[in-house]
Amino acid sequence: MRQSLSQSNMAFAGLCLAVHQVRELSRHGRVDSDLLASTLNTVLVTDPERAEDVYQDCDLRLGYQTLVDQLGDGNKKDVDLTRYVVGILALERKLASKPAALSMLAERLSQVKRQRHHYEVTDEQVLSNMASVYADVISPLGARIQVVGSPAQLQQPMNQYRIRALLLAAIRSAVLWRQLGGKRRQLVLSRRAMVKDALQALKHL
Repeated sequence: MRQSLSQSNMAFAGLCLAVHQVRELSRHGRVDSDLLASTLNTVLVTDPERAEDVYQDCDLRLGYQTLVDQLGDGNKKDVDLTRYVVGILALERKLASKPAALSMLAERLSQVKRQRHHYEVTDEQVLSNMASVYADVISPLGARIQVVGSPAQLQQPMNQYRIRALLLAAIRSAVLWRQLGGKRRQLVLSRRAMVKDALQALKHL
């Protein structure tokens, strides 16, 4: 895949989009159903030729805006979102170093793909399967991501499924970000360039 800042930034916007929805679900129990579906479908694009293939049906505006808010100089930073992003990047690093976990992940995702022939990605059966992939394969790799919010929302099984499935989508974007040359030090050293690229992308969406 062609590597450039705009390509890797697209993947980072995908990560931001997923964790933004995690925050909305955990706090308010609401999320746009079309945006949720398109975000979760990125998990099932496992052999893309370019970053655009992963996000072809996904509206990344909210992801780019979250990137700008989190990395820019404004006062819109959200401590929970920062924690989720850092946690996801740490788990992705653990995943990349464990061939057995990668193999199990590929196997489990092929099951989800088969299931998608019969159900929508936001149906309970698929959501619960994706949630269990995250819980079984990703979560045990490192420090667990503590999702905070309203107990009333977090206790609902469907919200739990959605949140874990979205964390799996965040991992998918983190994997792609790394493949496209993304590195954690860029979040400090290339922060302004990432924000500038994201603002440019927003103008064209």
